[in-house]
Amino acid sequence: QVQLVESGGGLVQAGGSLRLSCVASGGTFSKTTMGWFRQAPGKEREFVSAINWTGGRTYYADSVKGRFTISRDNAKNMVYLQMNSLKPEDTAVYYCAARGSLVVVTLVPEYEYWGQGTQVTVSS
Repeated sequence: QVQLVESGGGLVQAGGSLRLSCVASGGTFSKTTMGWFRQAPGKEREFVSAINWTGGRTYYADSVKGRFTISRDNAKNMVYLQMNSLKPEDTAVYYCAARGSLVVVTLVPEYEYWGQGTQVTVSS
């Protein structure tokens, strides 16, 4: 069983930056695929970014490509999401997720473990 706890959300002006962090406990973190998802009010949860177990492969939604960067530190059981050039449409609750497989996927149901979420609000 993997437990995930996110931090780093907050209120930022458009064009600003935030760095989200997620710490994992339990399980074998280094063998998990990690992902970030987000859910805006009235919308379905959507894929933002994912990273494979080595950190050597990263994946992004088109809406965040070039602005967000995912990374991980297996020694610290941490995964990060650096968010730059934030836009009001990035406002959402951001969730860290883990998948007990080396295969990277972008679908919500394919991730078994989820954090409680952290709110990101971007003002215009």
